[in-house]
Amino acid sequence: MNNKFNTKYFIFFIILFVSCLSFGQNKNSFEKKIDSLIESKTTKPFNGIILISQNGKVKYSKIVGYSDLEKKTPLQINNQFVIGSISKQITAVLVLQEYEKGHLKLNEPIHTYLPELTQKWTDTVTIHHLLTHMHGIVALDKPTAFKVGSQFNYSYSNTGYDLLSKITERTSGKSFAMQSKELFQKCGMKNTFHPDDKEYKNLVKGYSEQENGELFFEENSFRNAPAAGSFVSNATDLNIWNQNLQAGKLLKPAAFKIMTSKQEGAIRQHPLSGITHYGYGITIDTKDKMTQLGQTGFAPGFVSMNFYFPETKTSLIILENIVYEPNDLKKTFFYHSEILKIVRQKLKETNANSANTDNSKKIK
Repeated sequence: MNNKFNTKYFIFFIILFVSCLSFGQNKNSFEKKIDSLIESKTTKPFNGIILISQNGKVKYSKIVGYSDLEKKTPLQINNQFVIGSISKQITAVLVLQEYEKGHLKLNEPIHTYLPELTQKWTDTVTIHHLLTHMHGIVALDKPTAFKVGSQFNYSYSNTGYDLLSKITERTSGKSFAMQSKELFQKCGMKNTFHPDDKEYKNLVKGYSEQENGELFFEENSFRNAPAAGSFVSNATDLNIWNQNLQAGKLLKPAAFKIMTSKQEGAIRQHPLSGITHYGYGITIDTKDKMTQLGQTGFAPGFVSMNFYFPETKTSLIILENIVYEPNDLKKTFFYHSEILKIVRQKLKETNANSANTDNSKKIK
């Protein structure tokens, strides 16, 4: 009897160990792979912050390089970056919160909310189309590039998300900056701001590589619409964001499911990852029997990545303030893509080990 009892709990603790420490047994190997990548001698070194967490707890972090290249000021964990299109999931949450309150309908034409727009497509384009980049809008004063809802935009659209921010201003009666501020306060994100909110104190300088190989300081990294690509944040706050969003603290289950589901037709040939499926404000990858939710971000002088793996509750956050070869995104996102491969491989091994442990339990 005692032997059966001990065996049962021995198996239980093995399962618990594997599930809670996905980076456990080969942690040193996992760290060394990333360290070797970012510490290799090259003319284009990594300059940024990497944070990997599980269940909200940091499993790996690395800070390399400078917040100010001219002054050689070392980066710090509380430094803030312009997060590019990672901003879109924040906007999507604000839209869906308005939807949950009954202030807007996802499939209603946007003319209902923005009657001042005069183009005929305002009677056809819906909030859903804006959220999924399937509207075809190329400019506010021009016809759509294709039949609304028939395909993903030829070029990734920031205009749609700017319109979404204007819609939530109408439905909420608050500025988009105020809506954002209240959301960040609710999450406990003390280092994340709408760019019009000048409270950010630790924004690093962003640099872009010129054709001659020299780096120049981007004096205006806020050229994209805030709702589409200009929020300011840091690695710690993005980790907090992931925990709040995934734990159901920001959206009810029905709205969260809509946001994180592959939307019909919202498929893009992505320059980094190939065929890519979109939900609302995020990409959704289910390859290798593993769900990956999140987004990359690009702004003048800044390259970012924020992905979440719900099966293991793992966050991967990478923020960099040097844009190498801005005309070749594969090279621009080199470090991000390689680190993502390392993390995915580790999680695949973890999932396989967990499956083997479960099978062993069943056989026993």
